[in-house]
Amino acid sequence: MIWGGAALAALMASRTMADIPAMSPIVADGVRPPLGMRKFKSAAVEAVIKTTTKRLKDHELARLFANCYPNTLDTTVETGVIDGKPDSFIITGDIKAMWLRDSSAQVSPYLPLAANDKSLRTLFHGLIQRQARCILIDPYANAYMRDPKAMTDLSWSLTDQTDMKPGVAERKWEIDSLCYPIRLSHSYLTVTKDTTPFDETWRAAMRTILKTFREQQRKDGDGPYKFNRTASEPTETLARGYGWPTRFTGMIHSGFRPSDDACTYPYFIPGNAFAVVSLRQLAEISEATGLGADVKAGCLALAAEVEAAMHAHGKMKDAQGNDIWAYEVDGYGNVLFMDDANVPSLLSLPYLGFCAKDDPLYLRTRAAVLSDRNPYYYKGSVLQGIGSPHSGLNTVWPISLMMQALTSTNDTEIKACLSELKTAAVPRGFMNESVGKDDAAIFTRSWFAWANSLYGELILTLLAQKPALIS
Repeated sequence: MIWGGAALAALMASRTMADIPAMSPIVADGVRPPLGMRKFKSAAVEAVIKTTTKRLKDHELARLFANCYPNTLDTTVETGVIDGKPDSFIITGDIKAMWLRDSSAQVSPYLPLAANDKSLRTLFHGLIQRQARCILIDPYANAYMRDPKAMTDLSWSLTDQTDMKPGVAERKWEIDSLCYPIRLSHSYLTVTKDTTPFDETWRAAMRTILKTFREQQRKDGDGPYKFNRTASEPTETLARGYGWPTRFTGMIHSGFRPSDDACTYPYFIPGNAFAVVSLRQLAEISEATGLGADVKAGCLALAAEVEAAMHAHGKMKDAQGNDIWAYEVDGYGNVLFMDDANVPSLLSLPYLGFCAKDDPLYLRTRAAVLSDRNPYYYKGSVLQGIGSPHSGLNTVWPISLMMQALTSTNDTEIKACLSELKTAAVPRGFMNESVGKDDAAIFTRSWFAWANSLYGELILTLLAQKPALIS
Protein backbone atom coordinates (compact mmCIF):
# COMPACT_ATOMS: atom_id res chain seq x y z
CA MET A 1 0.00 0.00 0.00
CA ILE A 2 1.01 3.59 -0.49
CA TRP A 3 0.02 6.14 2.10
CA GLY A 4 0.03 9.92 2.09
CA GLY A 5 0.87 11.73 5.28
CA ALA A 6 2.21 10.50 8.59
CA ALA A 7 -1.23 10.36 10.22
CA LEU A 8 -2.68 8.01 7.63
CA ALA A 9 0.47 5.90 7.65
CA ALA A 10 0.36 5.56 11.43
CA LEU A 11 -3.30 4.60 11.36
CA MET A 12 -2.86 1.97 8.70
CA ALA A 13 0.30 0.55 10.26
CA SER A 14 -1.87 -0.59 13.14
CA ARG A 15 -4.31 -2.42 10.89
CA THR A 16 -4.09 -5.95 9.57
CA MET A 17 -3.80 -4.66 6.02
CA ALA A 18 -0.26 -3.49 6.70
CA ASP A 19 0.95 -6.94 5.59
CA ILE A 20 -0.04 -6.30 1.97
CA PRO A 21 2.73 -5.11 -0.39
CA ALA A 22 2.71 -1.50 -1.55
CA MET A 23 2.50 -2.36 -5.23
CA SER A 24 1.87 -5.87 -6.44
CA PRO A 25 4.07 -6.89 -9.38
CA ILE A 26 0.93 -8.38 -10.94
CA VAL A 27 -0.39 -4.89 -11.73
CA ALA A 28 2.72 -2.74 -11.36
CA ASP A 29 3.08 -2.14 -15.10
CA GLY A 30 -0.44 -0.77 -15.41
CA VAL A 31 -1.35 -3.29 -18.12
CA ARG A 32 -2.69 -6.84 -18.35
CA PRO A 33 -0.24 -9.70 -17.79
CA PRO A 34 1.33 -11.15 -20.95
CA LEU A 35 -0.82 -13.79 -22.63
CA GLY A 36 1.33 -16.66 -21.37
CA MET A 37 0.96 -15.51 -17.75
CA ARG A 38 -2.83 -15.19 -17.70
CA LYS A 39 -4.54 -17.65 -15.37
CA PHE A 40 -7.70 -18.22 -17.40
CA LYS A 41 -8.40 -17.48 -21.06
CA SER A 42 -11.79 -16.96 -22.65
CA ALA A 43 -12.39 -16.13 -26.29
CA ALA A 44 -15.80 -14.74 -25.37
CA VAL A 45 -14.26 -12.32 -22.86
CA GLU A 46 -11.64 -11.21 -25.38
CA ALA A 47 -14.40 -10.55 -27.92
CA VAL A 48 -16.25 -8.37 -25.40
CA ILE A 49 -13.06 -6.40 -24.72
CA LYS A 50 -12.54 -5.83 -28.43
CA THR A 51 -16.08 -4.72 -29.23
CA THR A 52 -16.50 -2.65 -26.07
CA THR A 53 -13.28 -0.67 -26.38
CA LYS A 54 -14.21 0.18 -29.96
CA ARG A 55 -17.60 1.49 -28.83
CA LEU A 56 -16.29 3.67 -26.01
CA LYS A 57 -15.67 7.23 -27.14
CA ASP A 58 -13.49 8.04 -24.12
CA HIS A 59 -10.07 6.45 -24.62
CA GLU A 60 -9.24 6.41 -20.90
CA LEU A 61 -12.48 4.61 -20.04
CA ALA A 62 -11.66 2.16 -22.82
CA ARG A 63 -8.13 1.54 -21.55
CA LEU A 64 -9.41 0.96 -18.04
CA PHE A 65 -12.05 -1.45 -19.33
CA ALA A 66 -9.47 -3.45 -21.26
CA ASN A 67 -7.39 -3.78 -18.07
CA CYS A 68 -10.08 -4.15 -15.43
CA TYR A 69 -12.79 -6.30 -16.99
CA PRO A 70 -10.57 -9.40 -17.43
CA ASN A 71 -8.47 -8.86 -14.29
CA THR A 72 -10.16 -11.60 -12.25
CA LEU A 73 -9.63 -14.15 -15.02
CA ASP A 74 -6.12 -12.92 -15.80
CA THR A 75 -4.80 -12.99 -12.25
CA THR A 76 -6.95 -14.63 -9.56
CA VAL A 77 -8.32 -17.94 -10.85
CA GLU A 78 -7.00 -21.39 -9.97
CA THR A 79 -8.90 -24.28 -11.56
CA GLY A 80 -8.78 -28.01 -11.02
CA VAL A 81 -10.87 -31.11 -10.42
CA ILE A 82 -12.11 -32.53 -7.11
CA ASP A 83 -13.88 -35.91 -7.04
CA GLY A 84 -14.32 -35.73 -10.79
CA LYS A 85 -16.03 -32.31 -10.66
CA PRO A 86 -14.72 -28.86 -11.64
CA ASP A 87 -13.11 -26.77 -8.93
CA SER A 88 -12.45 -23.02 -9.10
CA PHE A 89 -10.63 -21.17 -6.32
CA ILE A 90 -10.62 -17.40 -6.78
CA ILE A 91 -8.44 -15.18 -4.60
CA THR A 92 -9.18 -11.51 -3.95
CA GLY A 93 -5.96 -10.30 -5.53
CA ASP A 94 -3.17 -9.36 -3.15
CA ILE A 95 -4.67 -11.51 -0.36
CA LYS A 96 -4.23 -15.17 -1.28
CA ALA A 97 -7.48 -16.44 0.16
CA MET A 98 -11.01 -16.77 -1.22
CA TRP A 99 -13.82 -14.66 0.20
CA LEU A 100 -17.35 -15.88 -0.56
CA ARG A 101 -18.35 -12.27 -1.22
CA ASP A 102 -15.46 -11.25 -3.41
CA SER A 103 -15.29 -14.43 -5.45
CA SER A 104 -18.98 -14.13 -6.34
CA ALA A 105 -18.74 -10.45 -7.24
CA GLN A 106 -15.50 -10.90 -9.16
CA VAL A 107 -17.07 -13.24 -11.72
CA SER A 108 -20.42 -11.42 -11.98
CA PRO A 109 -19.66 -9.53 -15.23
CA TYR A 110 -18.88 -12.79 -17.05
CA LEU A 111 -22.26 -14.37 -16.27
CA PRO A 112 -24.00 -13.14 -19.46
CA LEU A 113 -21.38 -15.01 -21.51
CA ALA A 114 -21.72 -18.35 -19.73
CA ALA A 115 -24.72 -19.58 -21.72
CA ASN A 116 -22.62 -19.85 -24.87
CA ASP A 117 -19.12 -20.43 -23.48
CA LYS A 118 -18.32 -23.90 -22.17
CA SER A 119 -15.08 -22.87 -20.45
CA LEU A 120 -16.88 -20.16 -18.47
CA ARG A 121 -19.64 -22.59 -17.51
CA THR A 122 -16.96 -24.93 -16.19
CA LEU A 123 -15.43 -22.03 -14.24
CA PHE A 124 -18.79 -21.15 -12.69
CA HIS A 125 -19.56 -24.81 -11.99
CA GLY A 126 -16.26 -25.09 -10.13
CA LEU A 127 -16.83 -21.91 -8.12
CA ILE A 128 -20.38 -22.86 -7.14
CA GLN A 129 -19.08 -26.24 -5.97
CA ARG A 130 -16.11 -24.72 -4.13
CA GLN A 131 -18.32 -22.24 -2.32
CA ALA A 132 -20.67 -25.03 -1.26
CA ARG A 133 -17.78 -27.04 0.17
CA CYS A 134 -16.52 -23.96 2.00
CA ILE A 135 -19.91 -23.32 3.57
CA LEU A 136 -20.03 -26.91 4.77
CA ILE A 137 -16.59 -26.49 6.39
CA ASP A 138 -17.91 -23.52 8.39
CA PRO A 139 -20.86 -21.27 7.47
CA TYR A 140 -19.61 -18.61 9.89
CA ALA A 141 -16.33 -18.01 8.03
CA ASN A 142 -15.85 -15.23 5.52
CA ALA A 143 -12.64 -16.45 3.84
CA TYR A 144 -11.14 -19.84 3.05
CA MET A 145 -7.87 -21.54 2.16
CA ARG A 146 -7.35 -23.38 -1.12
CA ASP A 147 -6.27 -26.49 0.78
CA PRO A 148 -9.27 -27.54 2.91
CA LYS A 149 -6.89 -29.29 5.33
CA ALA A 150 -4.63 -26.26 5.86
CA MET A 151 -4.83 -23.91 8.81
CA THR A 152 -4.92 -20.20 8.09
CA ASP A 153 -1.75 -18.45 6.98
CA LEU A 154 -3.25 -14.95 7.26
CA SER A 155 -1.10 -13.29 9.89
CA TRP A 156 -3.98 -11.37 11.45
CA SER A 157 -6.05 -14.55 11.97
CA LEU A 158 -3.41 -16.77 13.56
CA THR A 159 -4.36 -16.09 17.19
CA ASP A 160 -8.10 -15.45 16.84
CA GLN A 161 -10.15 -16.78 19.75
CA THR A 162 -12.84 -18.67 17.87
CA ASP A 163 -13.57 -22.18 16.61
CA MET A 164 -11.03 -22.03 13.79
CA LYS A 165 -11.26 -25.06 11.53
CA PRO A 166 -8.87 -26.37 8.85
CA GLY A 167 -9.66 -24.75 5.53
CA VAL A 168 -10.77 -21.46 7.08
CA ALA A 169 -8.66 -18.36 6.43
CA GLU A 170 -10.71 -15.93 8.52
CA ARG A 171 -13.80 -16.53 10.65
CA LYS A 172 -15.74 -13.29 10.71
CA TRP A 173 -19.50 -13.83 10.59
CA GLU A 174 -21.00 -11.57 7.93
CA ILE A 175 -24.56 -12.07 6.65
CA ASP A 176 -23.58 -11.29 3.08
CA SER A 177 -21.02 -14.11 2.99
CA LEU A 178 -23.96 -16.53 2.72
CA CYS A 179 -26.03 -14.31 0.43
CA TYR A 180 -23.48 -14.00 -2.36
CA PRO A 181 -23.30 -17.75 -3.15
CA ILE A 182 -27.09 -17.82 -3.49
CA ARG A 183 -26.95 -14.77 -5.77
CA LEU A 184 -24.30 -16.48 -7.90
CA SER A 185 -26.22 -19.76 -8.12
CA HIS A 186 -29.49 -18.00 -8.97
CA SER A 187 -27.85 -15.87 -11.66
CA TYR A 188 -25.99 -18.83 -13.16
CA LEU A 189 -29.14 -20.95 -13.39
CA THR A 190 -31.15 -18.05 -14.80
CA VAL A 191 -28.61 -17.41 -17.56
CA THR A 192 -27.60 -20.96 -18.47
CA LYS A 193 -30.50 -23.21 -17.37
CA ASP A 194 -27.70 -25.63 -16.39
CA THR A 195 -28.45 -27.56 -13.20
CA THR A 196 -25.28 -29.69 -13.12
CA PRO A 197 -23.54 -27.68 -10.33
CA PHE A 198 -26.48 -28.18 -7.99
CA ASP A 199 -25.75 -31.58 -6.47
CA GLU A 200 -26.28 -32.89 -2.95
CA THR A 201 -23.19 -31.02 -1.70
CA TRP A 202 -24.69 -27.77 -2.93
CA ARG A 203 -28.11 -28.63 -1.51
CA ALA A 204 -26.54 -29.40 1.88
CA ALA A 205 -24.80 -26.01 1.80
CA MET A 206 -28.05 -24.21 1.02
CA ARG A 207 -29.82 -25.96 3.90
CA THR A 208 -26.90 -24.92 6.11
CA ILE A 209 -27.37 -21.30 5.06
CA LEU A 210 -31.02 -21.39 6.06
CA LYS A 211 -30.12 -23.01 9.40
CA THR A 212 -27.40 -20.42 10.07
CA PHE A 213 -29.66 -17.47 9.31
CA ARG A 214 -32.20 -18.87 11.74
CA GLU A 215 -29.53 -19.38 14.41
CA GLN A 216 -28.52 -15.75 14.05
CA GLN A 217 -32.02 -14.50 14.63
CA ARG A 218 -31.05 -15.50 18.19
CA LYS A 219 -34.50 -16.47 19.35
CA ASP A 220 -32.90 -18.58 22.06
CA GLY A 221 -29.60 -17.19 23.38
CA ASP A 222 -26.53 -15.85 21.63
CA GLY A 223 -26.08 -18.81 19.31
CA PRO A 224 -22.98 -20.91 18.52
CA TYR A 225 -20.76 -18.24 16.96
CA LYS A 226 -18.23 -16.40 19.13
CA PHE A 227 -15.20 -14.37 18.05
CA ASN A 228 -12.47 -12.36 19.74
CA ARG A 229 -9.24 -10.93 18.37
CA THR A 230 -6.46 -9.10 20.14
CA ALA A 231 -6.14 -5.91 18.08
CA SER A 232 -5.50 -2.20 18.43
CA GLU A 233 -8.59 -1.42 16.34
CA PRO A 234 -11.94 -2.08 18.05
CA THR A 235 -13.47 -2.89 14.66
CA GLU A 236 -11.40 -6.11 14.57
CA THR A 237 -13.15 -7.85 17.46
CA LEU A 238 -16.59 -8.34 19.04
CA ALA A 239 -17.65 -7.21 22.50
CA ARG A 240 -18.12 -10.30 24.71
CA GLY A 241 -17.36 -12.33 21.60
CA TYR A 242 -20.98 -11.85 20.46
CA GLY A 243 -21.28 -8.12 19.78
CA TRP A 244 -23.47 -5.40 21.23
CA PRO A 245 -26.51 -6.64 23.21
CA THR A 246 -29.75 -6.75 21.24
CA ARG A 247 -33.47 -7.14 21.76
CA PHE A 248 -35.15 -9.73 19.55
CA THR A 249 -36.71 -8.25 16.41
CA GLY A 250 -36.80 -11.08 13.86
CA MET A 251 -33.84 -9.72 11.91
CA ILE A 252 -30.59 -11.66 11.48
CA HIS A 253 -27.55 -10.66 13.55
CA SER A 254 -24.22 -9.98 11.89
CA GLY A 255 -20.89 -9.82 13.68
CA PHE A 256 -19.13 -7.97 10.91
CA ARG A 257 -19.87 -5.79 7.89
CA PRO A 258 -18.83 -6.56 4.30
CA SER A 259 -15.76 -4.41 4.99
CA ASP A 260 -14.75 -7.08 7.56
CA ASP A 261 -15.16 -4.40 10.26
CA ALA A 262 -17.21 -5.21 13.34
CA CYS A 263 -20.79 -3.98 13.45
CA THR A 264 -21.53 -1.34 16.05
CA TYR A 265 -25.07 -2.73 16.41
CA PRO A 266 -25.60 -6.31 15.22
CA TYR A 267 -28.75 -5.74 13.17
CA PHE A 268 -26.99 -4.68 9.98
CA ILE A 269 -29.76 -3.36 7.73
CA PRO A 270 -28.12 -3.73 4.27
CA GLY A 271 -27.14 -7.30 5.13
CA ASN A 272 -30.68 -8.13 6.21
CA ALA A 273 -32.03 -6.60 2.99
CA PHE A 274 -29.62 -8.78 1.01
CA ALA A 275 -30.76 -11.83 2.98
CA VAL A 276 -34.40 -11.12 2.12
CA VAL A 277 -33.55 -11.00 -1.59
CA SER A 278 -31.30 -14.06 -1.41
CA LEU A 279 -33.81 -16.20 0.47
CA ARG A 280 -36.44 -15.44 -2.16
CA GLN A 281 -33.97 -16.24 -4.92
CA LEU A 282 -33.20 -19.57 -3.28
CA ALA A 283 -36.91 -20.32 -3.02
CA GLU A 284 -37.30 -19.44 -6.70
CA ILE A 285 -34.72 -22.02 -7.81
CA SER A 286 -35.59 -24.65 -5.20
CA GLU A 287 -37.67 -26.84 -7.51
CA ALA A 288 -35.16 -26.81 -10.38
CA THR A 289 -32.28 -27.64 -8.04
CA GLY A 290 -34.04 -30.36 -6.06
CA LEU A 291 -34.08 -28.53 -2.73
CA GLY A 292 -37.63 -29.50 -1.94
CA ALA A 293 -40.80 -27.81 -0.82
CA ASP A 294 -39.73 -27.59 2.82
CA VAL A 295 -36.66 -25.50 2.00
CA LYS A 296 -38.70 -23.26 -0.29
CA ALA A 297 -41.31 -22.69 2.39
CA GLY A 298 -38.63 -22.05 5.00
CA CYS A 299 -36.89 -19.48 2.81
CA LEU A 300 -40.09 -17.61 2.03
CA ALA A 301 -41.19 -17.57 5.66
CA LEU A 302 -37.84 -16.31 6.92
CA ALA A 303 -37.64 -13.65 4.19
CA ALA A 304 -41.07 -12.35 5.17
CA GLU A 305 -40.16 -12.32 8.87
CA VAL A 306 -36.90 -10.46 8.29
CA GLU A 307 -38.45 -7.91 5.95
CA ALA A 308 -41.27 -7.17 8.38
CA ALA A 309 -38.74 -6.72 11.18
CA MET A 310 -36.69 -4.35 9.03
CA HIS A 311 -39.72 -2.13 8.47
CA ALA A 312 -40.67 -2.28 12.15
CA HIS A 313 -37.22 -1.71 13.65
CA GLY A 314 -34.76 -0.66 10.91
CA LYS A 315 -35.81 2.90 10.14
CA MET A 316 -35.01 6.33 11.51
CA LYS A 317 -35.83 9.94 10.61
CA ASP A 318 -33.97 12.26 8.26
CA ALA A 319 -33.53 15.99 8.91
CA GLN A 320 -37.04 16.67 7.58
CA GLY A 321 -38.64 14.05 9.82
CA ASN A 322 -39.19 11.49 7.06
CA ASP A 323 -38.34 7.81 7.32
CA ILE A 324 -34.99 6.56 6.01
CA TRP A 325 -33.18 3.28 6.51
CA ALA A 326 -30.70 3.11 9.38
CA TYR A 327 -27.36 1.37 8.80
CA GLU A 328 -27.41 -0.63 12.05
CA VAL A 329 -29.81 -0.96 14.98
CA ASP A 330 -29.96 -2.95 18.23
CA GLY A 331 -33.70 -3.42 18.74
CA TYR A 332 -33.64 -1.22 21.85
CA GLY A 333 -34.09 1.98 19.86
CA ASN A 334 -30.41 2.76 19.30
CA VAL A 335 -29.48 3.40 15.67
CA LEU A 336 -26.36 4.13 13.65
CA PHE A 337 -26.54 6.11 10.45
CA MET A 338 -23.64 5.90 8.01
CA ASP A 339 -22.81 4.02 4.87
CA ASP A 340 -19.76 2.08 3.80
CA ALA A 341 -18.56 1.57 0.24
CA ASN A 342 -18.59 -2.21 0.57
CA VAL A 343 -21.62 -4.05 -0.80
CA PRO A 344 -24.19 -4.67 0.66
CA SER A 345 -24.64 -1.03 1.57
CA LEU A 346 -27.59 1.30 1.84
CA LEU A 347 -26.54 2.84 -1.48
CA SER A 348 -26.60 -0.57 -3.18
CA LEU A 349 -30.14 -1.66 -2.22
CA PRO A 350 -31.56 -1.42 -5.79
CA TYR A 351 -28.47 -3.15 -7.22
CA LEU A 352 -29.10 -6.04 -4.84
CA GLY A 353 -32.72 -6.23 -5.97
CA PHE A 354 -34.27 -5.14 -2.67
CA CYS A 355 -36.08 -2.10 -4.07
CA ALA A 356 -36.48 0.02 -7.17
CA LYS A 357 -34.17 2.93 -7.92
CA ASP A 358 -37.11 5.32 -7.59
CA ASP A 359 -38.45 3.91 -4.32
CA PRO A 360 -39.15 6.97 -2.11
CA LEU A 361 -37.72 5.41 1.06
CA TYR A 362 -34.56 4.47 -0.82
CA LEU A 363 -34.24 7.90 -2.45
CA ARG A 364 -34.40 9.66 0.92
CA THR A 365 -31.84 7.22 2.32
CA ARG A 366 -29.63 7.68 -0.74
CA ALA A 367 -29.69 11.45 -0.38
CA ALA A 368 -28.58 11.13 3.24
CA VAL A 369 -25.73 8.68 2.58
CA LEU A 370 -24.44 10.94 -0.22
CA SER A 371 -24.23 13.89 2.15
CA ASP A 372 -22.32 15.06 5.18
CA ARG A 373 -24.80 13.20 7.37
CA ASN A 374 -22.72 10.13 6.49
CA PRO A 375 -19.38 10.42 8.35
CA TYR A 376 -17.68 8.41 5.59
CA TYR A 377 -18.87 10.57 2.71
CA TYR A 378 -16.05 12.82 1.58
CA LYS A 379 -15.85 15.89 -0.63
CA GLY A 380 -12.22 16.38 -1.50
CA SER A 381 -10.33 18.46 -4.02
CA VAL A 382 -9.89 15.36 -6.21
CA LEU A 383 -12.65 12.90 -5.34
CA GLN A 384 -16.14 12.98 -3.86
CA GLY A 385 -17.75 9.78 -2.64
CA ILE A 386 -18.15 7.19 0.10
CA GLY A 387 -15.21 5.58 1.85
CA SER A 388 -14.92 3.07 4.66
CA PRO A 389 -13.52 3.03 8.19
CA HIS A 390 -11.66 -0.09 7.05
CA SER A 391 -9.14 2.02 5.11
CA GLY A 392 -8.95 4.97 7.44
CA LEU A 393 -10.38 8.45 7.00
CA ASN A 394 -10.36 10.74 3.98
CA THR A 395 -10.26 8.08 1.27
CA VAL A 396 -12.95 7.34 -1.32
CA TRP A 397 -13.54 3.80 -2.56
CA PRO A 398 -13.98 3.47 -6.33
CA ILE A 399 -16.55 0.73 -5.64
CA SER A 400 -18.79 3.39 -4.09
CA LEU A 401 -18.52 5.56 -7.21
CA MET A 402 -19.45 2.57 -9.37
CA MET A 403 -22.39 1.76 -7.12
CA GLN A 404 -23.50 5.39 -7.16
CA ALA A 405 -23.54 5.27 -10.96
CA LEU A 406 -25.28 1.87 -11.08
CA THR A 407 -28.08 3.10 -8.80
CA SER A 408 -28.53 6.52 -10.42
CA THR A 409 -31.13 7.59 -12.96
CA ASN A 410 -29.45 10.96 -13.51
CA ASP A 411 -27.13 11.22 -16.50
CA THR A 412 -25.18 14.14 -15.03
CA GLU A 413 -24.51 12.20 -11.84
CA ILE A 414 -23.39 9.13 -13.79
CA LYS A 415 -21.00 11.21 -15.91
CA ALA A 416 -19.53 12.74 -12.76
CA CYS A 417 -18.94 9.27 -11.30
CA LEU A 418 -17.18 8.16 -14.50
CA SER A 419 -14.98 11.24 -14.41
CA GLU A 420 -13.98 10.55 -10.82
CA LEU A 421 -13.27 6.90 -11.60
CA LYS A 422 -10.85 8.04 -14.28
CA THR A 423 -9.18 10.38 -11.82
CA ALA A 424 -8.86 7.58 -9.28
CA ALA A 425 -7.59 4.85 -11.61
CA VAL A 426 -5.81 6.30 -14.62
CA PRO A 427 -2.50 6.89 -12.78
CA ARG A 428 -2.18 3.13 -12.15
CA GLY A 429 -4.32 1.59 -14.88
CA PHE A 430 -6.48 -0.42 -12.46
CA MET A 431 -9.04 0.19 -9.74
CA ASN A 432 -7.86 0.25 -6.14
CA GLU A 433 -9.57 -0.36 -2.84
CA SER A 434 -9.45 3.30 -1.79
CA VAL A 435 -7.96 6.54 -3.09
CA GLY A 436 -7.17 9.78 -1.25
CA LYS A 437 -9.92 12.37 -1.56
CA ASP A 438 -7.36 15.13 -2.07
CA ASP A 439 -4.56 13.20 -3.75
CA ALA A 440 -5.01 10.28 -6.16
CA ALA A 441 -1.42 9.18 -5.46
CA ILE A 442 -2.67 7.93 -2.07
CA PHE A 443 -4.25 4.51 -2.38
CA THR A 444 -4.73 1.13 -0.73
CA ARG A 445 -4.53 -2.28 -2.41
CA SER A 446 -3.04 -2.10 -5.88
CA TRP A 447 -4.49 -5.52 -6.81
CA PHE A 448 -8.15 -5.62 -5.80
CA ALA A 449 -10.04 -7.69 -8.34
CA TRP A 450 -13.57 -7.02 -7.06
CA ALA A 451 -13.25 -3.32 -7.90
CA ASN A 452 -11.88 -4.14 -11.34
CA SER A 453 -14.75 -6.52 -12.10
CA LEU A 454 -17.38 -4.05 -10.91
CA TYR A 455 -15.94 -1.40 -13.21
CA GLY A 456 -16.32 -3.80 -16.12
CA GLU A 457 -19.89 -4.50 -15.05
CA LEU A 458 -20.65 -0.77 -14.84
CA ILE A 459 -19.37 -0.08 -18.35
CA LEU A 460 -21.31 -2.99 -19.86
CA THR A 461 -24.45 -1.95 -17.97
CA LEU A 462 -24.21 1.61 -19.25
CA LEU A 463 -23.64 0.44 -22.82
CA ALA A 464 -26.78 -1.67 -22.53
CA GLN A 465 -28.98 0.87 -20.74
CA LYS A 466 -27.56 4.32 -21.52
CA PRO A 467 -25.29 3.92 -24.57
CA ALA A 468 -25.46 7.60 -25.50
CA LEU A 469 -23.56 8.48 -22.33
CA ILE A 470 -20.36 6.66 -23.24
CA SER A 471 -20.46 5.47 -26.85
